[in-house]
Amino acid sequence: MRWLPAFLTASLAFAGGSLAAKKTTEERFNSFHAKSIASSSAAPIKLSDASYRELTGQPRDYTAAVVLTAMDSRFNCQLCREFQPEWDLLARSWVKGDKAGESRVLFGTLDFADGREIFMSLGLQTAPVLLLFPPTVGPHAVANSEPLRYDFSNGPQIAEVVHTWIARHLPDRPHPPVKRPINWMRWISTTVLTLGSLTASYVAWPYIVPVLQSRNIWAAVTLISILLFTSGHMYNHIRKVPYVASDGKGGISYFASGFQSQYGLETQIVAALYGLLSLAGISLAIKVPRIGDSKTQGVAVLAWGGVFFFTYAFLLSVFRGKNPGYPFRLPPFV
Repeated sequence: MRWLPAFLTASLAFAGGSLAAKKTTEERFNSFHAKSIASSSAAPIKLSDASYRELTGQPRDYTAAVVLTAMDSRFNCQLCREFQPEWDLLARSWVKGDKAGESRVLFGTLDFADGREIFMSLGLQTAPVLLLFPPTVGPHAVANSEPLRYDFSNGPQIAEVVHTWIARHLPDRPHPPVKRPINWMRWISTTVLTLGSLTASYVAWPYIVPVLQSRNIWAAVTLISILLFTSGHMYNHIRKVPYVASDGKGGISYFASGFQSQYGLETQIVAALYGLLSLAGISLAIKVPRIGDSKTQGVAVLAWGGVFFFTYAFLLSVFRGKNPGYPFRLPPFV
């Protein structure tokens, strides 16, 4: 059955050729090109069975790019509806950029509702289908007159991608670029949002500056960030670790065994211990020396020193619980 597609293509070419015999290839190009530039909505040309045969008939000294589509809602062709605006944009941009027709390219669209015979003769079961018919005569003629078919296997394509594909098959000819219309609503929305943001920033700036310049706030943010990241918070997000786990005895395990794994709650406990150690260290280094009364100062030293000692002893016991071979320990957590 390999001969069937070639036979169908040859039959269409013969039928198109018989229709095209009434006009020369130059007359056909001028006629279709005039329809394309008549108005912006006329590009690509809306085809029927007869005009498709005339456009693609041989001989032709021009290139014809035709999309066979099915826009009727009965066919539920989502890809057709998504690609058609991009195809219309490509055709309009090309025609407007090449009004003189120097590239010798014509764009057309054949809907299933207008070209049932063509769809059936080509044996098409899917849509859209983009065919590029190369010239058979003239300076740009090619040896193989069979149409080239664009690959839609990756879903809907934008106009720029299809433009590149078509231009690749048109060497030594002009390739007018795709020009998208200005999205005024997007520009207006962006402008309004920008001006609104600037106005809100200007009004709130007197209240924001004191916050940004507060040493205490920056110190708190920095300390919290250090505690989170040194306790393994980022590790949890990367590895997606569980918050807690079962200990196998009907209870809950808060600390994972080994230094290569951890739980979410474990990270929070370690961060709290680091924070308590930091608070005790800062108090011993900064707060306690400023106490004027010697007795009170002594009590503060003992209190914060005890907090520091017992917290660090508990932290070491956590490390030993994760790995019994950990060599360091402090009483009373031995």
